[in-house]
Parts: sequence; C-alpha cells; structure tokens
Amino acid sequence: MKVLANDGLDQSGIDALTEKGFEVITTKVPQELLLDYINEHKIRTVLVRSATQVRKDIIDNCPSLEIIGRGGVGMDNIDVDYAREKGIHVINTPSASSESVAELVFAHLFSGARFLQDSNRKMPLVGDTQFASLKKAYAAGIELKGKTIGIVGMGRIGQEVAKIALGLGMRVIAADNMVGKASIKVTFYNNQFINVEIETEPLEQVLKHADFITLHVPAQKNGYMIGKPEFDMMKDGVAIVNCSRGGVIDEAALIEALDSGKVRFAGLDVFINEPTPSKDIITHSKISVTPHTGASTLEAQDRIGLSLAEQISSILQVH
Repeated sequence: MKVLANDGLDQSGIDALTEKGFEVITTKVPQELLLDYINEHKIRTVLVRSATQVRKDIIDNCPSLEIIGRGGVGMDNIDVDYAREKGIHVINTPSASSESVAELVFAHLFSGARFLQDSNRKMPLVGDTQFASLKKAYAAGIELKGKTIGIVGMGRIGQEVAKIALGLGMRVIAADNMVGKASIKVTFYNNQFINVEIETEPLEQVLKHADFITLHVPAQKNGYMIGKPEFDMMKDGVAIVNCSRGGVIDEAALIEALDSGKVRFAGLDVFINEPTPSKDIITHSKISVTPHTGASTLEAQDRIGLSLAEQISSILQVH
C-alpha cells in the first residue's frame, strides 16, 4: 500500500493517507530512476506536481501502478489517455488551487499598476540617496477599479479571477471556446452575495477591448496563443498576466511590446524554458515575476493533499 509523492505532499495529505493504512514515501526520485524505483518498491500510487513526468515508458513497465495523481489542474506531464486505456486511474485536484492562482494574478496586476516590481529592486539600492527621483518615477500608477479585465479561459481559475475583479469594481469580459456563459457568484464575508452572468466572446474582441488581460489556458501544442499579431490587436498601454503555462505567450514578442510601450507591464508566473527562464524576461523592469508559485499557498497545499488522499482511498477502497 505504498504511495510515492515524488514532488512532495502536504502534511495533511500524508496524515490522511497514513491513517488509512498507506505508506507515504516523499523521497524525490530522479526522473531517470523513477521506473526502477516504482518496480523495486511495488508502488501502487505515484503523485506528482509539475516536475515529474509519467509517460508511456512508466505506464507500460510498472505493473504495480494503479493510480497516477497530479496535485493541481493541468496534467500535460502525464500521458493521461494512454494510462486510462491501460486501466490506470488518473486523478487530479482541479479546484483546490483556483483561489490561490487567482490571487496571484492580482498580486501581479497590483504590482505592475504601481511599479512594485521595479521599486522593490531599486529602493534597497538607491532609495536613501535618490528618494525624490524614484518618487517621481513611480508617480504615474494606475487603478484597477473601473477598468476592463479580459479573462482568456473561463474555467475554475478564470471564474475565481472574475469574482475578485467584480469585487474590485472592474468590468469583466471573457473568451472561451468551450464556455458560452458563466454564472459568477460573488460571496461576501457576511454571507451576502451577488450573481453576475458573463457571456464569452471571440478572443479578438477581448484583446481589443481589455485594459488588463489574464490567461488561463492549457499548454499550447501549436505555436503561441499570444504573439505579435495578438499584441498588435490590443489597446495601447494594455497589461498582461500569465499564470497558466509557459509558451502561451511569445516572450520575444512580449519584450518588443513592452519596450515599444504597447504593453504597459506584464506579470509572469510561468516561462518558456522552465526551470531556466530567459534572463531578458526575469530582469525586465516592466515584468513582475514569480517562479511558478501560482498554486503554492499553504491553504491550497492543504486542500490538494486532502483531496488526493480522499480520491486514493476511494479508488483503492481503504476504510
């Protein structure tokens, strides 16, 4: 009854599985040794985040494997369909981290709107000698209230972004080929709530009309979703945030748009060449950057661990 949490697992999940009689192993096994490790230890469940790949070679050659679990939403590092064809359960936690990612989107938006990504670099260096000039340089910030946010991808995370945006007094527009209309319930601390219907529209319309654009789409198989033609469609002074997958935005086109002033600022949590992102991207003064931490909050990790434990116990019928 061994579970290998190769990319780590929150203590709440470990405790829940242990209580059900599972042995949880959190040793980080290198990718090239993973197949042999699973067979040697007769691992029945492998849990991963975004680092470990579970491909055809492991699926074909690890007869003890019954469950592959992904702590998070996207499963592009797992050969999902092939595993299911072979009778292996593939599970994930699609809603556990939605709020965390949505809040990071606004962390990037607020940072860029008030130059925090640049002022936090420069204040420690020259704030004591160039305070007045820095104050002047960062005096042209903007507010989010009253502006239009364009959400590309109205799944769980996109809808959480919409809730926060509505709470801030923003106009919300959205594009999603799979969702025609989303009903957004914004709940307040005192249990009052409002319902807002948002009808999606073509991507081009969102790009043309949004002051801020946030991307919540899967990894792209063919080219970039946002490249130079898409930047050209956008408003002058637009801002864009990507907390979905690296490769959704053409990073060279983004730098060009930032340098020309077409794009006011960007926020990136994901990059084309993870874990070695472009130096030009991560040092750009108009880009707020985080190292793929969208789902990495204590609350989200707790929910992910408990959700995985519940699903594993249910599938293997451990009570």
